[in-house]
Formats: sequence, structure tokens, C-alpha cells
Amino acid sequence: MKTIEKILTLFIAIGAVAGAVMMWLDPTGTTWGGEPLLEMLRAKMPWLDVFFKNFIPSGFVLLILNGVTQFIAAFLLFKKHRLAPYAVLACGIILMLWIVLEWWVWGFNAMSNIYFVLGLVEFVAAVISLRKVCRGETNECD
Repeated sequence: MKTIEKILTLFIAIGAVAGAVMMWLDPTGTTWGGEPLLEMLRAKMPWLDVFFKNFIPSGFVLLILNGVTQFIAAFLLFKKHRLAPYAVLACGIILMLWIVLEWWVWGFNAMSNIYFVLGLVEFVAAVISLRKVCRGETNECD
């Protein structure tokens, strides 16, 4: 399971960094088809209109919630730190909540569905790791 967790955390972290950079390079979303998404955000969350004038704030939120946290989890996994399974569990929950928010704003789409499944896989892998640790079957994280 640790290999799957390492691959997933790094893949998701790199994807979040790439997504954030994409949002910062073209904050209007014109070149990558995000303009309609920005309008949907404004329509669904008018009370947050100040944050949705462009994608710059969204890029920072994406980077922090799904980039930095996933890199921290990956680092803990590579170091075999005892908190690694908890970090992966938290990352899986954060990613699934992020996708639920995307579904609410934009509806279902292939990319969001895939990332929800990746978050679910992270969550399940972390639960399995934590069960093994709790039963004393492994000392991987000690």
C-alpha cells in the first residue's frame, strides 16, 4: 500500500501545482477554457464575488489544500514517519471534499470524477495502513 500512497500523493500534488500555475498564468481562464467556470462560480457563490474576479485566489487555494498537503503526506511516507497514514487520510478527505464542491458548482465531469476516485483510494489505503498499525501487524511508520 505504501507504494500506491506515495505515487498518488505525488501525482495529486504535482497536478495541483500544475493547475495553480495554469490559473496564475491565465487568470481569466480564456486559453484553457475556464471562463465559463468562473461565471458558474460567481453564480453559485455571489457572496464570495471578491474571490472570483479571476482564478488567482482559486490557484492559491488549490495549491495549499491539494498541493502542499499532498507533498507533506508524500514526504512523511518517504520518511516512514508514524504520522504518514494520518496525513494521507486527511489528504484523501480534503480531495474528496474539494471534488464535492466542484460537483456542486459545475456538475459531474470526467476529471472531477477521476480525482474523487483518487481521493477515495488514498482514504482507503490510509485506513488499511492505520488498521495494520493499530493491530500491531506492522512497524512501517515507527
